[in-house]
Amino acid sequence: MTETLNEERTVPAPDAASVVRGRPVDPSAVGGVLARYEEWVRSTPLATAVVDGGHSWTYRQIDEAADAVVRAWEGRIRPGDLVGVCLDRSAALVVTAVALARVGAVYLPLGPRPGERRLAAVGEDVGVVCLIGARDVLPDTHRGTAELPLPLPAEGANAVPDVVAAFAPPADGARPALPGSLYAVLTSGSTGRPKAVAVAEPALAALLAWFRAETGLAPGDRQSLLIGVAFDPHVMELWAGLTSGAALVPAPDAVRWDPGALTDWWRDAAVTVAVTATPMIEPLLDRPWPRDLVLRHLFVGGDRMRRRPGPDVTAAVHNAYGPAEATVVTTTHVMRATDAGVHEDAAPPIGGPLPGVTLAVTDPRGRVVARGEDGELCIGGVQLALGYLDPELTAHRFAAPADEGLAADAGADRMYRTGDRVRMRADGLLDFLGRLDDQVKISGVRIEPAEVEAALEQDAAVLSAVVVAPRDAEGRARLVAYVTPAADAATAPDATALLAGVRAWLPEQAVPSAVRVVDSFVLDANGKVDRTALLAQEARTEERSAEEARPSASGDGLPADATAAERLVLRTVRRLLTGADITLDDNFTDVGGTSVVAGRLLAAVERETGVRLRAPEVLRQPDLRAVAAVLDARWTGARTEEAAGV
Repeated sequence: MTETLNEERTVPAPDAASVVRGRPVDPSAVGGVLARYEEWVRSTPLATAVVDGGHSWTYRQIDEAADAVVRAWEGRIRPGDLVGVCLDRSAALVVTAVALARVGAVYLPLGPRPGERRLAAVGEDVGVVCLIGARDVLPDTHRGTAELPLPLPAEGANAVPDVVAAFAPPADGARPALPGSLYAVLTSGSTGRPKAVAVAEPALAALLAWFRAETGLAPGDRQSLLIGVAFDPHVMELWAGLTSGAALVPAPDAVRWDPGALTDWWRDAAVTVAVTATPMIEPLLDRPWPRDLVLRHLFVGGDRMRRRPGPDVTAAVHNAYGPAEATVVTTTHVMRATDAGVHEDAAPPIGGPLPGVTLAVTDPRGRVVARGEDGELCIGGVQLALGYLDPELTAHRFAAPADEGLAADAGADRMYRTGDRVRMRADGLLDFLGRLDDQVKISGVRIEPAEVEAALEQDAAVLSAVVVAPRDAEGRARLVAYVTPAADAATAPDATALLAGVRAWLPEQAVPSAVRVVDSFVLDANGKVDRTALLAQEARTEERSAEEARPSASGDGLPADATAAERLVLRTVRRLLTGADITLDDNFTDVGGTSVVAGRLLAAVERETGVRLRAPEVLRQPDLRAVAAVLDARWTGARTEEAAGV
């Protein structure tokens, strides 16, 4: 069935214009999201709906738990209410999503630890009537307010006890949900504040119908629940499982950043369909593919894919693309070990449209360009979001196309301007070329530098901040912040303190890897900050750091008495964070380390030593010396066993 879907989903344009339309949607295959879940509750009540390690819940148990939560609300959550959910991947999250859908409330996933400042910013702009989460993660505005304990499952790797629904009146001027919304998600905003995108049930239902047909997801399958809860792909994961009669498998946090741990988890949890971010998968494609996985389909997205799966990869790998404004996934390109081009080194395309989706590549005036020319990708069709909660922003990005021929198309009466630069091939497939603006993706998460800059400028010692995104030799981006000190500040900006401060304001992927304090910014001829010059300056800084870290006649810049493990850890961290002044006494996160960087450190350590550490073993240590001690103990044990022939 997958082969047929992919053959039929693109329709060539007769005039070779950069327009392509997915095949028509079959209404009988779509249905309602909640209605399809409830069909499985009725027909297979004893089938497993969620399995988390040694704990599992049937469809009947999930449904009964959702009904109990609705009763606990006592009617205080009503249809159309925006409800912020501060839970991690767990049975509790699944029950909460079902309960909110049942009463017609709007599910707004914020992640398990969104940070008090970020929650405050959301509360000022978005009319959230209730927050659901553990008491200790709720902001001051919701502590001591009317709280209702919720009877949610408290078992599983990411579960937390004492979850409550905490109510507070929305702030004056905060925008309510758009009528007809099923869920809303936050995306990074160019104004320095997050934007809320609202999605209706029919858009998600169309996506799920395609997903079920593409994967054959059905009872007996196990669907991953792996994506971070603050990001919209997890909505697809969650409801794909529940509308297919399959079992959802919440992932422990450690596996999200360790490729080796991820494949172990796929194996141990018997995952058959998985969704994950591109930066996690590409390292797996550089090593032999595990032979004992039951994984059939792997959806990869969030960043440009630079590698194709080799002939040993037993799963179908789907290179997926799609903004939150068009309901998670709008194009895919599927790759299998049997493909004729399996040995190609070229980056794969992002593919063609899903059923009911129209794609067009336009010039700056909104006119469709010829195939083979670069332009902005515009999306129309059944999966478009309702829009932003801000009507002015909606009018700017969601509008009737300027091209008369496109405007006459029934699937393109309203289109979303993505800001992504693409090129349409002669066969209608799209190549992704990057962003038209300054927006970047870090580990699959869309980040507006302006939002990061605004967070840094909250510090009284900072006058202004500029964030750039240099890329390494493999094309991976990281954020580097340049800040100028405020003239009346009592103390100069401190890079370590700034990094610690923004962690409460930003998602982890948006925390810069380094902060540079400068007296002033280089300006271009128009009087604007010259970001190109800052990138060149950063490249020179990286060169100096690499040179200082290089072995020389007088030594390699590392402590003379350092152990082999200490030298390996320190040298690798300095390279990843381009900081020659980092020492063994520094804390990994304080010097800019994130779980993303930790994953790269773990991969480098495993290549050098054969020892596989876990991300928490890096992130929870007081300093790099302690990280090295953990490595040293494992490394010594491994060498002892090898010498003994074990």
